[in-house]
Amino acid sequence: MTEVYVRRTGMGTQVAARQVLQLAVRNVPSSVYSPLQFGRRHLQPLCTRCRLFCSSTSQSALQSTQQSHELRPLSKKPATELSLRSLVDMGFTDSQAEHIKDAMSTLRGGSATKHAPSTLTALFVLGLNPSSVLKILEKCPELYTVKESQLQQRIANMRKLGLVEGSLQRVVSHYPQILTVSVKAVKHVVLFLREKCLFTIQQVTDILRDSPAIVMENVGQLEYKFQYVYFRMGVKQKEMVKSRLFRFTLDEVRCRHCFLERRGLYQTPDKKGQTLILNPKLDSILSVDQDTFLTHVANASAEEYDVFKRLMAREWQEEEQQQGSIEVDSDDDDDDDEDKEEEETIGKSGYRKRRKK
Repeated sequence: MTEVYVRRTGMGTQVAARQVLQLAVRNVPSSVYSPLQFGRRHLQPLCTRCRLFCSSTSQSALQSTQQSHELRPLSKKPATELSLRSLVDMGFTDSQAEHIKDAMSTLRGGSATKHAPSTLTALFVLGLNPSSVLKILEKCPELYTVKESQLQQRIANMRKLGLVEGSLQRVVSHYPQILTVSVKAVKHVVLFLREKCLFTIQQVTDILRDSPAIVMENVGQLEYKFQYVYFRMGVKQKEMVKSRLFRFTLDEVRCRHCFLERRGLYQTPDKKGQTLILNPKLDSILSVDQDTFLTHVANASAEEYDVFKRLMAREWQEEEQQQGSIEVDSDDDDDDDEDKEEEETIGKSGYRKRRKK
């Protein structure tokens, strides 16, 4: 009976000790044993704690155990620096990985090291292979420094504008600088194309797909180019999109158009949109190389066209100088008018003062 009582007493003590320890563990804040803040090796099995609690030397053993395994929080800053090994694991070759590391090291500041992993991830998510990603980063090293949130917002905005899978990848591969332009700037250009130029939504999408560099052009220059082609050449929006007008500079458009016009091969339509001759299409004027343009459209030699371009450059320079002098003269006239108004005001005030005396 005594042995049974002792055994039962011992078992009851162990059960009570286990319950007390469980309650103590439950009352400890979760952050103390959280694996997110501390290493896993600091957590001991429950049975081990029970033995320590039930033994005669439990308190001293528990204290020594806690001292020997002091809890150390992990660093709050995650390791974001890309190593050669991690780049190789992404699919890059050894030489490509070294090239990326060298490119990152040449950029000033630590933003490239900080944001490069998210940039690479975003490009891979688009479905681009390592070779394409490397070419994109070679074209636009600024992508190394773009924040992850900004990159995701810009990609999402391009999808909203109608650049679906396939078109989006081609645009990014052809002109990766578009990912360095803010969403606000892109929306500003899109709003201009919709409201000022009256392009349809689908036409705006086609313009962004075929001429993505338009998002970095000055809106004033875009407006002048559109008005020149619309009013001076009599070309409508549909034909502008088809010819990929916004891939070309204003000087290229004016030079070819004026060359045809002075040779009698192009005529500005009247108010009804009619001409006495059949004008060539804008696509055949712009979307061909110079030799094809001269042979099949202008019926002229390269020497004639070179001389004409030099003359046109001189004329445009003189026009710009005249416009500049006119603006200066208008400013001077405004200043003279302001001076006269000030003199009249002073005279009137002086007359009033003399009357008061």
